[in-house]
Amino acid sequence: MAIPAALAPLVYGLGNVITATGIVFANKAVFSIYNFHYTYCLTLIHTLTTMVGMQGFLRLKMFEPKVVPRLKLLPLAAAYVGYIVLCNLNLNINPVGFYQITKIAVAPAVLAIDFLVYGRKASRRVTASVLVVCLGVGMATITDPQLSSNMVGLAAGFGSVGATALYQIWAGSRQKELAMGSMQLLHQYVPLAAGLLAILVPIFEPVGWLDRGKDTILGYEFSAGSVAAIAVSSVLGLLVNLTTFLVIGATSSLTYNVVGHVKTVLILSGGVLFFGDTMPPKKMAGIAAAMGGIIWYSQIKLSEVRQAASAKLNLPQAVSMDDAAPFKSGPKMVGYVVKRESSNGNIKQHAGTA
Repeated sequence: MAIPAALAPLVYGLGNVITATGIVFANKAVFSIYNFHYTYCLTLIHTLTTMVGMQGFLRLKMFEPKVVPRLKLLPLAAAYVGYIVLCNLNLNINPVGFYQITKIAVAPAVLAIDFLVYGRKASRRVTASVLVVCLGVGMATITDPQLSSNMVGLAAGFGSVGATALYQIWAGSRQKELAMGSMQLLHQYVPLAAGLLAILVPIFEPVGWLDRGKDTILGYEFSAGSVAAIAVSSVLGLLVNLTTFLVIGATSSLTYNVVGHVKTVLILSGGVLFFGDTMPPKKMAGIAAAMGGIIWYSQIKLSEVRQAASAKLNLPQAVSMDDAAPFKSGPKMVGYVVKRESSNGNIKQHAGTA
């Protein structure tokens, strides 16, 4: 049943909030409640689920396939594996709150990589907003008694920040280079990622081929609850990708950023309510500063995109109405020109009234 256009932004936005927060809580339950601590194995299960799901989306004609040489996508698949594994490891050994704080820290990491590797300098306003984010993240981390002495947890957390930033940069550049939509790109490199994980699981985790002890994957005592939790987290992983694609296509970047901030608040609250995260006043102040900085950063970047679009079309700033989210494909509306990603991932342009 088709969703009415007027309700699509609300439905897709709500779906993205539910799936993105749900997968964090489901994964944390798998790790901390059901003691399934095999990060690579869980990531492989998620990736296989996504691979099967993408085939289903393809049969439903939600996108048209675009085949490219697999060797071109192998580095991106490896980056995807690294970022997902480190994010899951971060969630496995750290509190939910710190996991979400590291998600906020990705924006400064992207900016730092852009400057150090590509020589791209940010504006003073962007730099100032990122400094506020870093200050807040540092304050929230140092004042957290669950983290201040956990060097392994800190290494996993900030390692996931770097891996996520690299993946975002590479995914964005590869998508532009290959002229592919986000779902087309995901459809092509997910099988490669599954193959890499199938190799890594027996290398880094005890499978128990010969001795199925309790501390091995094959010796793990599955229960109805653990199987359900793993299945739910796997399906939610697929749905996060789908709803992210849909919400960007149906809304503006501003709306998508607001949705992201709502998810942050819900995940931080859920960590306190469901998983025993502590929230002393100094840590709360650090999180508030980090969120304030990331909201400021988002607004500045949106403004810069609008200004660039207006200058390109030689239109006044007031006419610019919409823009695209970083590293994602979606609708654009500037002046009287509407650009929208079609089902095959290409950009179609139509004249219209603002």
